[in-house]
Amino acid sequence: MSHDPYPPPHRTPPSHPASPPHRTPPPPRHAASPPYRTPPPQPSHLTYPWQPASAPPPPAPAPRRQPQHAPLGHHSDLRVLRTAYRWQRRVATLTALGYFLVFLVLSACAPSVMTARVADGLPAGLLLALAQLPVTLLAIAVYELTARRHVDPLARRIRHQAEVDARREARR
Repeated sequence: MSHDPYPPPHRTPPSHPASPPHRTPPPPRHAASPPYRTPPPQPSHLTYPWQPASAPPPPAPAPRRQPQHAPLGHHSDLRVLRTAYRWQRRVATLTALGYFLVFLVLSACAPSVMTARVADGLPAGLLLALAQLPVTLLAIAVYELTARRHVDPLARRIRHQAEVDARREARR
């Protein structure tokens, strides 16, 4: 025996007779209907008082004038300064290392030149080894001289232009 614990709901038949289907007349045809416009957005604090009022949009920035000269990062003086500094390093380095290389080659390939006596009891190798200190000091002097003549004026001019650019930007 099977018993359904949930019997189907009892439905009562409708008391009124069935009516014919209802038809709505089609909408009248218009030449053109006006476009739908959305209302302007309302501030949320009027609708939702617990929310903070939204901040007004920031004002549009004032148009900036273009500088009359190229920015410092694209300045050709920087390229000239790098080239001058590169030559300065090469000359000083090749002066000191070149002499040392000549000393090493003579020591390895021409030992007879290095052992030859220059003065009473002074071999040429010792004289060339002692000459390394003045050659290194000469390389430092060449480095300083080229810095003063070529690199420092370029750096000074670029630094001055950067200060002028910074003052010009600060006034804007």
